[in-house]
Amino acid sequence: MLTLPQNFGNIFLGETFSSYISVHNDSNQVVKDILVKADLQTSSQRLNLSASNAAVAELKPDCCIDDVIHHEVKEIGTHILVCAVSYTTQAGEKMYFRKFFKFQVLKPLDVKTKFYNAESDLSSVTDEVFLEAQIQNMTTSPMFMEKVSLEPSIMYNVTELNSVSQAGECVSTFGSRAYLQPMDTRQYLYCLKPKNEFAEKAGIIKGVTVIGKLDIVWKTNLGERGRLQTSQLQRMAPGYGDVRLSLEAIPDTVNLEEPFHITCKITNCSERTMDLVLEMCNTNSIHWCGISGRQLGKLHPSSSLCLALTLLSSVQGLQSISGLRLTDTFLKRTYEYDDIAQVCVVSSAIKVES
Repeated sequence: MLTLPQNFGNIFLGETFSSYISVHNDSNQVVKDILVKADLQTSSQRLNLSASNAAVAELKPDCCIDDVIHHEVKEIGTHILVCAVSYTTQAGEKMYFRKFFKFQVLKPLDVKTKFYNAESDLSSVTDEVFLEAQIQNMTTSPMFMEKVSLEPSIMYNVTELNSVSQAGECVSTFGSRAYLQPMDTRQYLYCLKPKNEFAEKAGIIKGVTVIGKLDIVWKTNLGERGRLQTSQLQRMAPGYGDVRLSLEAIPDTVNLEEPFHITCKITNCSERTMDLVLEMCNTNSIHWCGISGRQLGKLHPSSSLCLALTLLSSVQGLQSISGLRLTDTFLKRTYEYDDIAQVCVVSSAIKVES
């Protein structure tokens, strides 16, 4: 006789399925060469869960062969536990029987992700990207969220933004209780920055890039642990065209009609060498200081150069910096850069803090 409970209860993806299997000799005879095999059939594969594939020499009347099997559930849908027993009677007859135990694996969490590009003026330099992960408890019981972390790809460093510093201590933004009630949703936020060796190579971070994967660990109300890892999260990196112009340094506030300095970074994002010429075109409020039409020289693919430029504003208020033009003399192609950044222009009578 092979016994197992007919109702396993709710089993969720990421949890460990455990089952106690007992084979009992109900006859009054000793049987020999007993082999117990437990397989788990899913929609995509069949897994052997037996701890040992060796046969037991004999089983006396009213005795049992017991086994405990474990399996971390990694697929949702219908699962069938197939338990098969073969043995030999005293008369030498080989006997075989099996039982099937069907159960459903449900989805415990609903995970949604959103990507945001940093919106600061200098974001084009840092290539910061923010990941928001929305996690919803789809079960009927509270969950203790033990860990929700982002494992970044080799291209990025990650900073978790789910805690704040209070009195020198790191305190979770969700409070002291990390329980997630049924159907409740919680948002986790992460900031990713490209590593220096990748950030300096403009041709690498473009198109579809792999960000990393979420690792989620929780405990149920009975202390059973579950774990889920998402597939690799992908993001479409913003396109910068052939030539990318970004700001390395710019003051927040400047004096009216007084020169100030900015530092620009020009990166060749194409796969060809460029010969660049810089033109500086004045606008109604912004006036460039220096020689326009100067040669910047050749710029190889994925290479960058920094330029220190001087300009002044003739109008007070929040002014947009515009009017830079880069021309590739090889292809006779001009790239225009307007609204690069904004500065606050104040009267010279107001002292600007450095």
